[in-house]
Amino acid sequence: MERLILPSIDWGVAASALPGHSVSGDWHAVFPFQGGVLVAAVDGLGHGDEAAAAAKAAISELEVAPSQPVISMVRCCHESLRGTRGVVMSLASFNFTYGLMTWLGVGNVEGILLRSEANQNPPEESLLLRPGVLGIQLPPLQAAVLPVFHGDTLILATDGIRRPFAGGVKLLESPQRIAERMLAQQGRGTDDALVLVVRYLGETQ
Repeated sequence: MERLILPSIDWGVAASALPGHSVSGDWHAVFPFQGGVLVAAVDGLGHGDEAAAAAKAAISELEVAPSQPVISMVRCCHESLRGTRGVVMSLASFNFTYGLMTWLGVGNVEGILLRSEANQNPPEESLLLRPGVLGIQLPPLQAAVLPVFHGDTLILATDGIRRPFAGGVKLLESPQRIAERMLAQQGRGTDDALVLVVRYLGETQ
């Protein structure tokens, strides 16, 4: 994917395929829309070409209308992925005008929002994951909405990254550096792996 430069966020991604495979089933999305941006981390079940095909199909579905409510997008992905291996996915939609983030996860792509100010309570928020597989088993869906502030940092990581993964994060580093460090230090090496890091900068004037 082309590296998009967006004034309201800074972001970075690091990924690797399972050793011995030329393609990864872990994909990411960063799709801007009027007044916001949609970000997602997608893990196609299994490895290799079939996992990559399922992940690519999910990303393509998200790209059609990234400004839609996240629940609607997840449902559309589920329908479009029938007959594939299926994917697990976490996604977040940022609204720059109101300073809000709406997020939702199905499966085991974990998400954490790290607050930029040390005195904020709680200092981090964890994404509530719904058990299921898009394309195979859709769980009841409920999205959460959080206020976001300048410097807040979202991390989405597939299960190729060892947990817990946010303890050593240095918020003074760039999102790209955080993603690369997490992959290097916490990648399992026995699975596809992906880390997507998004820092909220706020609405530009």
